[in-house]
Amino acid sequence: MGVSTTDFEYLRELVHHHSAVVLFGDKTYLAELHLQPIVESAGFASIADLVTYLRTQPFNSLHIQTIEALVTNETSFFRDSHPFEALKKYVLPELIKQRESERSLNIWCAACSNGQEPYSIAILINEHFPKLRNWPVKLIATDFSTKVLARAREGHYNQLEINRGLPKNIRDRYFQKLDTDWRINEQIRQMVDFCQLNLLQPWSSLPQFDVIFLRNVLIYFDVVTKKALLKNIKQQLRPNGYLFLGSGETTISLDESFKRVLFDKAICYQLHNPEVKAD
Repeated sequence: MGVSTTDFEYLRELVHHHSAVVLFGDKTYLAELHLQPIVESAGFASIADLVTYLRTQPFNSLHIQTIEALVTNETSFFRDSHPFEALKKYVLPELIKQRESERSLNIWCAACSNGQEPYSIAILINEHFPKLRNWPVKLIATDFSTKVLARAREGHYNQLEINRGLPKNIRDRYFQKLDTDWRINEQIRQMVDFCQLNLLQPWSSLPQFDVIFLRNVLIYFDVVTKKALLKNIKQQLRPNGYLFLGSGETTISLDESFKRVLFDKAICYQLHNPEVKAD
């Protein structure tokens, strides 16, 4: 049995209320695919029975499992390549010069999923910027899902995940083979601080950042939520800092405080007036 229209509408509302992610109506097949393991492990006869339980019970761990299963966690190492090339060739060299007196950098990967993005940045820093080994570099990676954060902290990846975007020389230098899986080495793992954060909740626990990766996140939100997130981003971005969005995302028509910056094939954003943080 598939997911009924009524049950899918409930699931859409559940996900949107707790994560602001919008599930589109053509994603019912994904709901069926991702919820079936929960149905089986929790002992329900069908997805309909699971939804009936969720509707009638106070918010609990099964609601959280359901939300996490329905929210996309698609990612890969050095995804799309161009933002990482821009980081290596332009952004980090420029920021290192600008921050020479204070000798510190803060980088944030929001919605980090299973950790490939922050680990890619950590590898890039280790490979190309030995100078930063003597700087206090904070590389913070956050996600609302405790499940994916647990995976990210472990740094274990299967062969398919390793094959996606990871050059062989980088794999052999920074990963250890464990039976059929691979584990990232301890040096790189220790460079990333993973913590739970729902982007809808206050960000008071975060410092200001020189670089923010919020890639392929805005596409899942409605316009109101996108504007709210960009407003918060303005408060977290340091003067002359850079915001990276996904290739299909933009601040245009959402927040005019940002200006578009092009580095070869990579697009990122800075504040027009970085010294004055707009309300």
